[in-house]
Amino acid sequence: MRTKVAIIGAGPGGLLLGRLLENAGVETVILERRSQDYVLGRIRAGVLEQGTVELLDKAGVGEKMHAEGLVHDGVELCFDGEKHRFDFRELIGRTVMVYGQTEVTRDLMQARDASGAATIYEAENVSIHDFGGDKPSVRYTKDGVEHELACDFIAGCDGYHGVARASLPDGALKTFERVYPFGWLGILVDKPPVADELIYAHHARGFALCSMRSPTRSRYYVQVPLDEKVEEWSDDRFWDELRRRVDEETADRLVTGQSIEKSIAPLRSFVAEPLRFGRLFLAGDAAHIVPPTGAKGLNLAASDVGVLAEALIEFYIERSSAGIDGYSARVLSRVWKAERFSWWMTSILHTFPDTDAFGRRMQRAEFDYLRGSQAASRSLAENYTGLPF
Repeated sequence: MRTKVAIIGAGPGGLLLGRLLENAGVETVILERRSQDYVLGRIRAGVLEQGTVELLDKAGVGEKMHAEGLVHDGVELCFDGEKHRFDFRELIGRTVMVYGQTEVTRDLMQARDASGAATIYEAENVSIHDFGGDKPSVRYTKDGVEHELACDFIAGCDGYHGVARASLPDGALKTFERVYPFGWLGILVDKPPVADELIYAHHARGFALCSMRSPTRSRYYVQVPLDEKVEEWSDDRFWDELRRRVDEETADRLVTGQSIEKSIAPLRSFVAEPLRFGRLFLAGDAAHIVPPTGAKGLNLAASDVGVLAEALIEFYIERSSAGIDGYSARVLSRVWKAERFSWWMTSILHTFPDTDAFGRRMQRAEFDYLRGSQAASRSLAENYTGLPF
């Protein structure tokens, strides 16, 4: 079997790359080790930068997103009960869209299924070969039968624990990492959200976030220690803790209910460099991880594959390797800016074990500066809605 681009991973990044290439007439095959139902069952964030929305429109999968997604003009930040709204549309004329990652994935899957492009789910024992030369290949097992997929290029969109980055030789990568000493305990509930826009709250007891997936489904988070056990958190305990950390008005409006999902996610910042190795490219979580505070994970994956698709199309249509040669440097420039923003949001909104009275005053001063300075507010809006691709 042969294709032009072998894409490893059928998450939103891999599917979006496949769609963009398919629209340009570049043949792809996507390999995914999990089942289609498993991929759709992953519960992830859903705040889309304006650039991501535009890229999904370009891919031709934006119709349902625009019909069901929630356009947000801003966010609210709260510090010890004092709340301030940042109006992105007024500040810089840009917005974000709340539309679940599951729905993005579903839309891309349905478009690929309708076109007949090849996606191989439950591909086991995936391995990549000869990506340093001009005849790379991917081997895998499906239903007990071994297969080899010859290709021109390989795109590793298979996440932090995927085979793509793990296949690189020792010393090929330089990695940068920061592991945070806390996680987010999150619950999903079929109740209307407490507010029309997201509320990020800093409190002496820890961070909290009020978010949503739709007008009838809400997502809430509270900061917890890394060694916390989700089994120790009843729904009532969660709601009581959330009320303590948000402002009184929000606490009074909160509509509680039985959780339909509850989990704890650790937080880390991670970047690998470089992102191109001959005919192999890394994109999305295979290349970098951000804490969810800045809502950048899915958006970074989208911008990565947007740049990679542009580079590969240039290679096939214009016979130029300039785009693929510059892929790593171009993508990493944007990645590090998003890492900075996510680290900064995390540092001002969370409580750290070593934060003393001086540190909390610095966090408070940052909040006061943000709400009092037009320039600082515009910087927040620019980064939250997404830097240019």
